[in-house]
Amino acid sequence: MTIDSTANPPIKVLLADDHTLFRKGIARVLASYGGLEVVGETTNDHKAIELAQQKKPDVVVMQVQIPFERAQHSLEQMRAVSPPPKVVICMMFEDPGYLRRFLELGVRAYLVKSVSEEELVGAIRAAVFDPNGKNVVVGMPQEMIERAQEGSEGVLSAREMEIVVLASQGLSNRKIASSIQLAEATVKRHLANTYSKMGVSSRGEAVRSALQQGWITIHEITEQ
Repeated sequence: MTIDSTANPPIKVLLADDHTLFRKGIARVLASYGGLEVVGETTNDHKAIELAQQKKPDVVVMQVQIPFERAQHSLEQMRAVSPPPKVVICMMFEDPGYLRRFLELGVRAYLVKSVSEEELVGAIRAAVFDPNGKNVVVGMPQEMIERAQEGSEGVLSAREMEIVVLASQGLSNRKIASSIQLAEATVKRHLANTYSKMGVSSRGEAVRSALQQGWITIHEITEQ
């Protein structure tokens, strides 16, 4: 019986990382597994977008650049590629603040670079074989995952982060409420929750802490 080799085509993977040895190592690992094909390599997220438009990969394994504003822009551009590839982030940062924000941007997996090759391959396959995007893969230390759960200490939700940014721009509670269409009392409640999570007692302390953690940037503060 003849086997149709096109019935299960290999998963096409694009790699983007500025550490050449790490990137080449991933390429060798993926080549050793069946059903995976590296269709391109590049050194940064901007070049990855151009290459994704040319190569049409199923999955992009990429290291995004901090500050977060640049990472957000790169991921938004990647989503605009047609057809949009699934994105697997592979980072050095074991920070639940980054984890939450990247997953909310549609990343299919967030892995730290200490994960095993089996975890990496599993994340790539899961990104493709979960067509409705109902699941994400997180490869990071258990304590970090626990901290990233909703409502956990030190981790801000997307709404809380948005309010911190607006507060850092000098907006009053009333103006924040108007700009994001919430009741002023709800904004106050979000701020109170934010202070508790961050272990601070004022807007100024919250902003300084968010800047130190890399959760917000000076550009976000000055952009109005």
